[in-house]
Amino acid sequence: MQLNRDQLERAYRQMKTIREFEERLHIEIGLGEIPGFTHLYAGQEACAVGVCEALTNEDYIVSTHRGHGHCIAKGCDVPGMMKEIYGKAGGLCDGKGGSMHIADLNKGMLGANGIVGGGPPLAVGAAIAARNAGNGRVAVAFGGDGSCNQGTVFEAMNMAVVLKAPVIFVFENNGYSEHTGVSYAVGSGDISARSAAFGMPAIKADGSDFFSVYEATCEAVERARNGGGPSSLEFAICRYYGHAEGEPQRYRGKGEVARLRETMDCLTHFRRKVGEAQLLSPERLDEIDVEVLELIESSVQGARTAPLPPAEALFTNVYNAY
Repeated sequence: MQLNRDQLERAYRQMKTIREFEERLHIEIGLGEIPGFTHLYAGQEACAVGVCEALTNEDYIVSTHRGHGHCIAKGCDVPGMMKEIYGKAGGLCDGKGGSMHIADLNKGMLGANGIVGGGPPLAVGAAIAARNAGNGRVAVAFGGDGSCNQGTVFEAMNMAVVLKAPVIFVFENNGYSEHTGVSYAVGSGDISARSAAFGMPAIKADGSDFFSVYEATCEAVERARNGGGPSSLEFAICRYYGHAEGEPQRYRGKGEVARLRETMDCLTHFRRKVGEAQLLSPERLDEIDVEVLELIESSVQGARTAPLPPAEALFTNVYNAY
């Protein structure tokens, strides 16, 4: 599908927002401003944005412990996200979810998930509900390479094929399941082949190239909307930081991260491609950069000065009554 100028600008803005959001969190966490565990998404921006750009506001996504990028790509409010991560009132979940449990049902973002492989069953459920309602919606389950080894994921993929659920399984293969290399952890050595064995189309693409991600996702979304059932997408990508903030990354080679920042930067790739095609000017992209930095700064200041949730909030939204 051909993207117009507004869509290209939005895609770049979303990727840049994710990058600067995560780079700033890296600083704030180091200052002791952020409570709890945080898993940064920097380096994987094209995956989230390329997928979500192919979705509508009504479609569903289910995220992972590394979920900030997915939230922003699906349209979640950035200042509200920052307050949530700071544990402050006014956060998307009133400061009670934190980094690993951000959700915004109004945006179709069904939640980040601290359980590896916990998202696919939820996405299949949402997809079955959409199919039964006949509303044409699809659901996307994001997961890392480590999630492909979980039994919940196998069961979800099998059920999706059997029931022809309109769901897409996205595996962001950043090379490490926490601290273990994918070549060791994945016995077959091929995540996509595992998915295909369940009877669904399985596509591989370059996760650092927004356009490759977007095209692969559009194909899978069209298939799902038209009753063709589930698909699997595997995107080769890298993460710039550790599994979680504060870990020393001793499992990575010397200079590995610096090399990846040079060769697998989705922002650099995007700017080069749209520049060569004369679709967006460097000056316009620079303007977006400035606007994004202003948004991140105001979001941080708003989160720092926001009040903590009141004590009585401990007793609200604990259980859902049906």
